[in-house]
Amino acid sequence: MQSWLAGRHCLFISRVREVWMESIRWDLYVQVAALESAKSWIEIQRKLLRAPKTIDAYARGLNDFLVVSRRLGVRVESATRGDIACYVEDLATRARPTNVRNAGDMAAGLANKTIQQRLTAVRLFYDFLIETGVRDTNPVGRARYTAGSGFYGLRDRALVPRYERPPWIPSDEQWLTFLECTLRDQPLRNQLMVFMAYDGALRRSELLSLKLSDIDFPHQKITIRPEVAKYSSGRVVFYGDATSDLLAAYVSRRKSRPMHRCDSLFVSESRRNSGAGLTFEMWNKIVRRIAERTRLPQFTTHTFRHLRLTDLARCRLELHEIATYAGHRNPKTTQQYIQLSGEELRERVQRATRQIDEQNRRLLEQIRGNDGKS
Repeated sequence: MQSWLAGRHCLFISRVREVWMESIRWDLYVQVAALESAKSWIEIQRKLLRAPKTIDAYARGLNDFLVVSRRLGVRVESATRGDIACYVEDLATRARPTNVRNAGDMAAGLANKTIQQRLTAVRLFYDFLIETGVRDTNPVGRARYTAGSGFYGLRDRALVPRYERPPWIPSDEQWLTFLECTLRDQPLRNQLMVFMAYDGALRRSELLSLKLSDIDFPHQKITIRPEVAKYSSGRVVFYGDATSDLLAAYVSRRKSRPMHRCDSLFVSESRRNSGAGLTFEMWNKIVRRIAERTRLPQFTTHTFRHLRLTDLARCRLELHEIATYAGHRNPKTTQQYIQLSGEELRERVQRATRQIDEQNRRLLEQIRGNDGKS
């Protein structure tokens, strides 16, 4: 018990150091830095040991709101519900960057989830202004999303409705095409990353944070450290024989090159950053390049995770087992990832309702026969 507590204490101390050492780049959030109340709120998030990504998301969202408010001539600290509505309209109608459009998406308007994230940052900022006595109400509001809450079971309407869009899952043929292109056209490092991301259902940050010490080669097992996992929830995942062969070849080649500057498993092989840890942007480019060659524009770095969890469901693993493998605290989150194709769903429905369908068919034939006789 004492060793476990000591380990948790060390993890907490390392987390504190990580957050405090990472200074906020105010040049990325110019409008936030210019407004004292906004800057103070972001600083508080850092002192509360929020994850760097969370701080960045809050700062970017709030900065976007401040930019639009300045353009519309809105005084931020006294903004009204109508001013927030104008901001929502801007989010829903602005041009979407071409590099984030998926097939079939409209060119105008940010994605629903992006709009929700921006409004969350703005809402929390106004909560801070209420706490500090700058204003009395929150113009964004706080809708109740739980069913049956409120007076007589009624609930407040959200400022912007939430749409849960199921993730895109490639078909077996599309996935095979993606793998063939990877093995034929990509270097060994990229091949291993694709196979390992799929086998372990790894998030992008988890994949790029892997170290050689995280891998148990004899048992083909990977330990995802709590400090790199979402919600600080460490777990163990496994990889197959094909990935094992690629890993052995990659490790052998890496050891033969005396250019290492970090202990990351996946490092840059370019002349400029040789031996440095691979960045998120580079991994995004690698997957996007393969997706373009295979004509699968919907394919992203997160598709590997969606597909793997879906395949585990196809293999009849229980929901709680899949949730454990994915590192989900709530199995309901796992259900959002697991998608069956239309053909698979059709086969399952037909198999489950075969007896009912046969009964209905016999009844139909009987009635038609009697009508013919009469």
